[in-house]
Amino acid sequence: MPRFSVIVPVFKVQGFLRECLDSVLEQSYQDIEVIAVNDCSPDGCGAILDEYAACDPRVQVLHLPENVGLGRARNAGMPLATGDFLFFLDSDDTLTPGALRAMADRLDASSDPDVLVFDYARTYWWGGTRRNVLAHVLTEVDGTFTVAEHPEILDLLMVVWNKVYRREFVHKHAFEFPPGYYEDTPWTFPVLLSAERIATLDRICLNYRQRRQGNILSTTSRKHFDIHDQYERVFAFVDSRPELASWRPYLHRKMAEHCLDILGKPDRLPPSDKAEFFRRTAELFAKHKPAGGAKADAEVRALEGSYALYRVRRQAGRGGRQLQRRALQARKSAAGRVKGGLSALHARRSLDPNLVVYSAFSHRGVLGDPAAVYYKAKEIAPHLRGVWVVQDAEQAALLPPDIEHVLLNTLRYRQLTARAKYFVNNVNWPGTLAKRPGSVHIHTHQGTPLKYMAADLLDKPGARYGVDVPQMLRRADRWDHSLVANRHSELVWERAYPCHFASVRTGSPRNDVLVGATPGAGTAVRERLGIPAGHTVVLYAPTRREYVRGGHVDRLDLARFAEDLGPEHTLVVRLHPSLATGPARGMGLADLHRRGVLVDATDEPSVEDVMLASDALVTDYSALMFDYANLDRPIVLHADDREAYAASRGTYFDVTAAPPGHVSGSYRELAWVFASGAWRDEDSTRLRGEFRARYCEFDDGRAAERVVRTLLLGDEGWLPQTESGARVPSPAAGHDQLASS
Repeated sequence: MPRFSVIVPVFKVQGFLRECLDSVLEQSYQDIEVIAVNDCSPDGCGAILDEYAACDPRVQVLHLPENVGLGRARNAGMPLATGDFLFFLDSDDTLTPGALRAMADRLDASSDPDVLVFDYARTYWWGGTRRNVLAHVLTEVDGTFTVAEHPEILDLLMVVWNKVYRREFVHKHAFEFPPGYYEDTPWTFPVLLSAERIATLDRICLNYRQRRQGNILSTTSRKHFDIHDQYERVFAFVDSRPELASWRPYLHRKMAEHCLDILGKPDRLPPSDKAEFFRRTAELFAKHKPAGGAKADAEVRALEGSYALYRVRRQAGRGGRQLQRRALQARKSAAGRVKGGLSALHARRSLDPNLVVYSAFSHRGVLGDPAAVYYKAKEIAPHLRGVWVVQDAEQAALLPPDIEHVLLNTLRYRQLTARAKYFVNNVNWPGTLAKRPGSVHIHTHQGTPLKYMAADLLDKPGARYGVDVPQMLRRADRWDHSLVANRHSELVWERAYPCHFASVRTGSPRNDVLVGATPGAGTAVRERLGIPAGHTVVLYAPTRREYVRGGHVDRLDLARFAEDLGPEHTLVVRLHPSLATGPARGMGLADLHRRGVLVDATDEPSVEDVMLASDALVTDYSALMFDYANLDRPIVLHADDREAYAASRGTYFDVTAAPPGHVSGSYRELAWVFASGAWRDEDSTRLRGEFRARYCEFDDGRAAERVVRTLLLGDEGWLPQTESGARVPSPAAGHDQLASS
């Protein structure tokens, strides 16, 4: 029989689930069992749980046939528990190192109390940590006690996960969780009031994740009315236990404070529902008012009056702040008011259901995934009007003549973006672009993430230098759809961008031209680049480095590498876009290109064309490798500074552990890989195949069409057809295992 049964209800937390499970299974204290309850989660949580269960016998998974909610999912796990103590752990929270050992030692020292209460810390998405402000309550009693002996214990947050419960005690009283939003309330009060022996542990054992978005108790919804039903359950429990009658005044006041706290939060209840919520609370307050009255502060006594009077009192306290805000608004410039007026005028017009606004790479032109979607829309949905946003007149001059475009921040730009139904971009739109209700934002990203992105950069100060992560996330709040080419990307984007969007397993539209490409597909590009016919083309595409000023490091002697490749070979170099206008090309690349030693393809507008023109790729940590794998052509990783790169930028996994081809750790090793022919041997082919299966799983050559038909045209049931007319399943179908990286 294990000491702890850790019950983990799971629903739509695939971005956090591995961290949660690892924090439990990697504890130094091993006498545990984990009962994970998959509450019919629609994402990849079920597959993750099955993976852990297959690898660790301590993990048992229960898959529920339908979603029942957090409380009932916990109930479903309890009959499977065999441990001495029950621990209900939310699947986006984590245990601190050594937590279970500390709990076990405290339980032993206190001779197995009914309940052990421990401390926690709130951990915020931006990296901050704040300890429970009532931590001192845990230090005030050394031995075991009852609530009557130490009532301050009830002042702690009414949650289930900061305690462990003796299983026999729970079974004796038949405690269970009710359905609803606030299911912890009618569990915690009855449990603590019934416990004959409570112990405390003055140690932070749990990190309580404060999700930027996604916490159901922080959303605007009528579901907050559930609090009234839950307190009815609390009062019913007390009424059934005459010995607890003395607690009614305390619970009456606690109920009022809890409900008024919800009412006072500006983002909890729809404004139209607040008066009703106040009325329901006042009725509950009057119904359960203890005989002889009850002590209450002024705010609680407001429940004895009207909602209008309550609002007047609250607004009086906010009057000063409102005056300050009005003064600030009055100081806006005349130009700003004119722009705002024009935008408001267009925003009052209805959305144009056939207008799609595109942008790519910070308005640099018709490029990447947005370009692939645009051209496919022109082909199969010509009634859709596509307009591109470009940075300036210089960029506009480079566009094909038939591309309709607008310049950023012009009047025409504001007019179009105020009325467009659809927005497609691979970077965030400017913060000044307001998302109108009914508009649809499709974010394509710029490839599969290897290096840390967005919120994950918060603990990498060097990498996030000059990056305003909070602003980035506020802009990402406008996304409706996030396109992914593999499940690794899906997990990373949902974690790195804690926003409300739906991941869509479409594949990467820009990679459609790479899937199944023939060797001759890049012939025209080779001719344009001046590459001799019959040459083997090696593409070298390094990424930038955060650990050096400017981001560029000469990892290779390019002239030597071009010479060592030998005759009948051409070395093509493409720098990271962020280095294209910096000193990197002046450090020798431009001169080598001029002398014909190599080809500098950094300015080629389409990286897909450059990939098609090559026979092999040499890269380091560039996301280009994930796209290139679709070509099924050799890839060599030159990772001679992996530790420095990972330490400065952060990587989601060690790509050298499961690479797309051979790995070199020095120039000598790189030269040998090509001189020996190993770059295209059987091991190279095998590694590439495994890599492609993992990271190109949704790339089937129909990604752009899938985006147009399902997201722009609304045909959610669309499936591609073969030449024979048979419909083939989505590339996501049939995959029941998530990428474990």
